Amino acid sequence: MVDFEQDIKNCIAALTNGQTILYPTDTVWGLGADATNEVAVDAVFALKQRPREKSMIVLLADARDILRYVAAPPPDIIAMVEEFDKPTTVIYDNAIGLADNAVNEDGSIAIRVTTDPFCKALIKRFRKPIISTSANISGQPAPALYHEIAPIVIDGAGYVVQHRQCDATRNAPSRIIRMADDGSYTVIRS
Repeated sequence: MVDFEQDIKNCIAALTNGQTILYPTDTVWGLGADATNEVAVDAVFALKQRPREKSMIVLLADARDILRYVAAPPPDIIAMVEEFDKPTTVIYDNAIGLADNAVNEDGSIAIRVTTDPFCKALIKRFRKPIISTSANISGQPAPALYHEIAPIVIDGAGYVVQHRQCDATRNAPSRIIRMADDGSYTVIRS
């Protein structure tokens, strides 16, 4: 059994080499890659068999990191995000600093600040945001548990995290909201 620390080191090695990772998040099991590396992001699209027009989520470790990847967020965005009571993905306009194929055609980006200890430690140590999309073939159900992941996805990942593979706790996908420049938002999925 690989321990938490070794999983993080193995993930960082895979991410640094432009590979995909299969990992547990604060919601469902996810496929990830370096969100600043276009080739790595393409690898996630290919493995997931997802159309390029459907953008993916980017995970950050801290709310203040939003300022590095969104050109003009609302002034109180850090406080707003820190007050969320459940995993929430926020769609922002004017993405910056990310791979072009990680950003939606309209220039927006979906970002979730993770609360999961493994994800938070991984992103902080990697020092870059990571792509996060459910670890399923596009159109199939999102896997809440490791044993629900299709073998083709497991076999296609550059590194498969062992942490939480036996966990039987089901977490729901994140709430999704779209943020306006003035700080108001619309709930897309609750």
